[in-house]
Amino acid sequence: MPKRILIAPLNWGLGHATRCIPIIRALEKNNFEPIIASDGVSLELLRKEFPHLNSIPLPSYNITYAEKGKNFKLKLISQLPHIFKAIKEERKITQKIVEKYDIEGIISDNRLGVYATKIPSVFITHQLNVLTGNTTWLTTKLHHYFVKKFNECWVPDKEKGPNLSGDLGHLEEPFKNIKYIGPLSRLYKKNTPNKYDLMIILSGPEPQRTLLEEKLILELKKSKDKILFIKGIVESEQKIEEVKNITYYNFMTSEQIETAFNESDKILARSGYTTVMDLAQLEKKAFFIPTPGQYEQEYLAKKFKKEGIAPSCKQENFDLSKLNKIDLYRGFSNYTTDVSWKKLFRLF
Repeated sequence: MPKRILIAPLNWGLGHATRCIPIIRALEKNNFEPIIASDGVSLELLRKEFPHLNSIPLPSYNITYAEKGKNFKLKLISQLPHIFKAIKEERKITQKIVEKYDIEGIISDNRLGVYATKIPSVFITHQLNVLTGNTTWLTTKLHHYFVKKFNECWVPDKEKGPNLSGDLGHLEEPFKNIKYIGPLSRLYKKNTPNKYDLMIILSGPEPQRTLLEEKLILELKKSKDKILFIKGIVESEQKIEEVKNITYYNFMTSEQIETAFNESDKILARSGYTTVMDLAQLEKKAFFIPTPGQYEQEYLAKKFKKEGIAPSCKQENFDLSKLNKIDLYRGFSNYTTDVSWKKLFRLF
C-alpha cells in the first residue's frame, strides 16, 4: 500500500494551491497517495486538477483585504482572532484526519495548524521574514514559533546566488530545519508562436482582485493589442467571453494556463511569489501591480524593478502607457532548478 501524505495549502489567493500541484504530481510519481485538504477556491481548484484524489475541507481563515492599501495592516490585525481560532480548529481536525486516513506524512503550505507530532510534518513558505512594516520583527517571530513545530521547512527558492525571494526567504541566522528546494512551478516552457500580445492573470482575496479587474477593463478599452484576460475566479463552469480584441476567462486549468503563458508575449499580474516562480520558469517579461498594502508583493515588485527584471507601479497609478516600459527590462531568466523529490520524500 502506498503511504498516504496529507497536503494542505492555505486558501489565500490561488498561489498556495497552484504551487502544490507539482508536489502532488511528484508524490504520485514516487508512489505516494496524496490526500488534499484546504477550503474555498483553493480546494475547488485542486479538486478540478485531481478529481481522482480524496479531498477534505478545512476551516476557512476568511481573510479579506481592505479597499485602501493604507488600511491593509489594520484590517489584517482585526481578523487575527478569527485566524487563530481557525488554526486551532484545523489542528484538531488534522489529528482526526491522520487517524481516519492512516496518514504517514504531512505537507502544509502556510497552514500553521496542519501538523502532527507523531508523523513527519513539513511546512512550505517563501516568507521566513514576514514583512509588515514597523511590526516585521513581531510577525516574523510569531511565524517562526509555528514553523519550528514542523520537522522541516521547505523554502521554494535557491539558498545562494541569484534568487527570487530576496530578504523574504533568507534569514541572517537560519534555523536548522530549513531546506531550500528550488523554485516550484506547475508549468513548463514550450517553443510556441505568440497568439497574444498580452496576458493578464489575476488572483488574491477580495475586494482587491475585483478592484484591479475593473480598473484594467476600463484601461484596456484603449488598447488594440490581442489580449487574454484570466480573472482568477474559480467557479463550477468555465466561462469564455470575447469582447473585440480581448478574450476573457473566469479561470483556466493548469494545462490551459501553461499554453496561455507560452503563447503570450508579455504578462501583467500581481507580484505574488507563485506568479514570480511561474514567470521565472517560463523566462517571461512582465509588468507587476502589487496588491495595495501587501508588504510582500510590494517588496518583490521593488526588488525586480531595481534588478532591471520587470517594471511595476501602484494600482492607483496604472494606465495603459506604462506597459511600454516592459521592453526596457530584461525579463526573467536563469532561475529554473530541478527539485530533488526523491531526496525530499525520504523524510516520509
